[in-house]
This record gives sequence, C-alpha cells and structure tokens, in this order.
Amino acid sequence: MSRFYFFLILFPFMLSLSCQSPVSDLQTVPDVDLNRYVGKWYDVASFPQRFQKGCHRTTAEYTLSDKGFVIVENRCNKDSLNGKESGIKGKAFIVPGSGNAKLKVQFFWPFKGNYWIIDLAEDYSYAVVSEPRKSYLWILSRTPVMEEKVFTAITARLTAKGFDLSKLERTVQQ
Repeated sequence: MSRFYFFLILFPFMLSLSCQSPVSDLQTVPDVDLNRYVGKWYDVASFPQRFQKGCHRTTAEYTLSDKGFVIVENRCNKDSLNGKESGIKGKAFIVPGSGNAKLKVQFFWPFKGNYWIIDLAEDYSYAVVSEPRKSYLWILSRTPVMEEKVFTAITARLTAKGFDLSKLERTVQQ
C-alpha cells in the first residue's frame, strides 16, 4: 500500500514536469546523420552534474538499435584516472521532426531528459549537447584531448548563445 501512496504523491509532480515546455531560444543543428554520430565520444568539458561527481575518463558510447532508438552507455573511472569503472546504460528516442538533433534520453523509466545537439563538426569530430534551459552542457570529442583552438571556438559560440561558462569544467581524460 505504501507504493500506492508514494505514486499518488509523486504523480502530480511528474505530470507538472512533463507538461512544462520550457521557453528557449536555444537552437539545435539542423540535421544529424545518426550513422555518423554513433560510436564513442569523450567528455572534454561539461557543467558538473551530481551523477558525474568524481568521474575521470568520462565517455559516452552510442549504438543504433534495430528497434528505432539509440542505446546510450556512459562510463567513467571514479575518483581517479585508474579508479573503479562505473557506468550506466539507457535509451535515446529521436524527437520527430528534429532532424535527429533532439532526443529524449531515458536511464530510469519513466523519466526522460532532453538531449539537444547544438553544435557539431562537419566531420563529426566534436559535438556539443545541452537542453532548452541550458542547465546541462557537454562538449564531446572523438579523441580524449581536443585542440585548444577548437575548444576556444566552441566556447566562443556557447557564450554567444547565452551560456554561463563560469560553470564549465574540463574533464580529466589522461
């Protein structure tokens, strides 16, 4: 019976979150070729999130499923470069009409979060991911280390988009 009461209390909160559509001027890239986007990405810098606390060598790996969604596997080494590997697996669902640039990522049912690709290299060597309220931000690279001039150009574009980069932290990869 306690599960029922928990759900009864939690349901209005969940409903209010799912009904809100945040007003945002944040734009995604116009189109993403998922066949080129899948694979391994290294987290070069991000806004720290509590679920990433103590993470080093953070990576995300994306795989297309035969059921129409993207399999997401996030990994990191906890507390040091050689720390215990930690990871989580989830699913990402493409938002129709978004050119594959907007996804809904789910690690725990029934909760889904926005995953918007807001900057992407022509050769898919880097990507920048956020969400409409700009509270999450990840700068991803196909390599553990990104050229400084590329990183500087990305951060300049993020500043122009209204991001508060005082929260941005580099991720220790090596």
